[in-house]
Amino acid sequence: MAAFTLAHLSDPHLSPLPKPRFSELVGKRALGYLNWTHNRYKFHRRDVLDTLVSDMLAQTPDHIAITGDLVNLALEAEFAPSRVWLESVGTPERVTVIPGNHDAYVRSTRNRFAETWGSYIAGDEISGHGAAFPAVRRRGPLALISVSSAVPTAPLMATGWLGSGQLEALAKTLAGLAAEDVFRVLLIHHPLRSDAHTKRLTDSSEVLALLRQHGVELVLHGHDHIHSAIQVEGPKRPIPVIGVPSASALPHGRHPAAAYNIFSIRREAGAWRCGQIVRGINEARRVREIRQTRLM
Repeated sequence: MAAFTLAHLSDPHLSPLPKPRFSELVGKRALGYLNWTHNRYKFHRRDVLDTLVSDMLAQTPDHIAITGDLVNLALEAEFAPSRVWLESVGTPERVTVIPGNHDAYVRSTRNRFAETWGSYIAGDEISGHGAAFPAVRRRGPLALISVSSAVPTAPLMATGWLGSGQLEALAKTLAGLAAEDVFRVLLIHHPLRSDAHTKRLTDSSEVLALLRQHGVELVLHGHDHIHSAIQVEGPKRPIPVIGVPSASALPHGRHPAAAYNIFSIRREAGAWRCGQIVRGINEARRVREIRQTRLM
């Protein structure tokens, strides 16, 4: 069978940031706004994002997964432009989106991402524009399993969690898919393992336990703004867990320049084959191939 190609990018942190109303700059947003205007705006560049996305689309992937943090402070004025940007990347049939912590930054707009991006989030079994998690989308040989770790948190915190209800539903979803001959891809914003107390997935041990029991073929995430590749235990074999830098970033500190992944997936001789190509921005702000890896 011909290979199915899945592109993965994350954390575009769309700029420019709309000017917030004074009433919006309270609590966590006030600190976030100061951080953006004094620091983050220098590194999250729309021209970088546009260059990266243009290169990704030129590779003609069969599907695109975006693992959260499209916006920055979850201002009301950020969501309409984020939908316009999504539509420039592709249709809901070709693009799957999950939220990140910045998309649910504060309680007052914690559900705005679902209202704005609903058709890019909804699973195949959901009619209309629902955004229930976990959601399953079947594309070619893939079953894309979306979960949401996006929750409002206290100032200076960027943790996430799925919660008991979503974990229970995820267990049922994974159990049902385990009997099918599909390539299962779990999409989650937060990494499954993190040394950063303020940025971790607080119920990661429960997610890892579900993966040990039921398995998937691949886990994709964002959040850390770095290249990341680890393996976690599955029921039959280790599961690759892949993270990617921010799609709009210039290199700064420990954070590399913007990059995306393309996974080539095929069924061959009764087994799944998956290769990874990493493409990213170089010093001249052009996109080039960084490396190729055979994952399975």
